[in-house]
Amino acid sequence: LSSTEKQNKNVKIVSVDRSVFAISVRNPTSDINEPPKTYTFDNVFDEGTDQKFLYDETARPIVDSVMAGYNGTIFAYGQTGTGKTFTMEGVEGETLKGVIPRAFDHIFTTIEQSSGNTEFLVRASFCEIYNDDVLDLLSEDKDRKLELKETPETGVYVKGLSSYVMKSVAEINELLQEGKKNRKVGSTLMNRDSSRSHCIFAVTIETSSPGPDGKNLIRAGKLNMVDLAGSERQSKTGAQGERLKEATKINLSLSSLGNVISALTQSKLQHIPYRESKLT
Repeated sequence: LSSTEKQNKNVKIVSVDRSVFAISVRNPTSDINEPPKTYTFDNVFDEGTDQKFLYDETARPIVDSVMAGYNGTIFAYGQTGTGKTFTMEGVEGETLKGVIPRAFDHIFTTIEQSSGNTEFLVRASFCEIYNDDVLDLLSEDKDRKLELKETPETGVYVKGLSSYVMKSVAEINELLQEGKKNRKVGSTLMNRDSSRSHCIFAVTIETSSPGPDGKNLIRAGKLNMVDLAGSERQSKTGAQGERLKEATKINLSLSSLGNVISALTQSKLQHIPYRESKLT
C-alpha cells in the first residue's frame, strides 16, 4: 500500500500466488465468507518482487529477440498510481532501476560480448503522446506536433522524429534523462506525479555479420519500451479542467489499446483496429 492508502486506512484486497500464477481479489464490502475472485496469468509478481527478477522473467527474452533481428514491445499498463513508471524506469541505483535502464545494460553487454566480426549500430528516439498529439521529447521544438505515416517498406513511423546513434550505456541513459525532463506530468488526488502522456523510448539495433557465403547479412530489430499513462476515474482523481481533458484522452487511447489486444487474441477476427488511436 502507498503512504496515502495507509493514511486513509485502506486495506489490501489483492493476493498473489506465484505457485499457480494466480491473483485473487476480495470484495471488501462483501460477506467475509464470500470467496475472492481469482484470475490466472502467464506470470504474476507481488509487491516484494525485486526489479532484476522482474526484468529477467519478462523483458530479457524480448530484448534477446530484438538483438536477433525481431521487433519487440514492452509496456506497463494499469490504473494511475499503481507503479508503472517505477516498473519501467525505476530510480537510480543498481537495485531499483527499472526495465528501460536494464534493457540498456543488456543491449550493450551483448554487444561487448559478441564476436569480433559482427558490427552493431544502435539508434534511439524518445516521444510522447499527449492529448493524442505526438511530440518529440528530444527536440528543441518540444511543442511541435508530429504526424504518423505508413509505408509498405517500413510500416508505421513518426515523420520528423529525431533519432540519435548511441555508443554506450552512459550515452543512452543520458538521452533518457534528457527526454524525461520534457515529459508532461501533473498532480491528482491519486498520484502526486501522475504521467499525463504515454511515452515511448525506441531502440533500433542493426547488426552486420558474415553469412555462410561470406557476404554480410544485415538484420534490424526495434525495441519499443512504453510507459503508459494510467487509466483514471474522475471521481477518484478529482481531475478538473485541463487535467480532466488529459484523463479523457488517456482513457480513450487505453480503450483502443484494449480493443487491439482483444482482437489479437481472437484467431477468427481478421480486422485489427490499430488505426483507432495514435497509441496503437
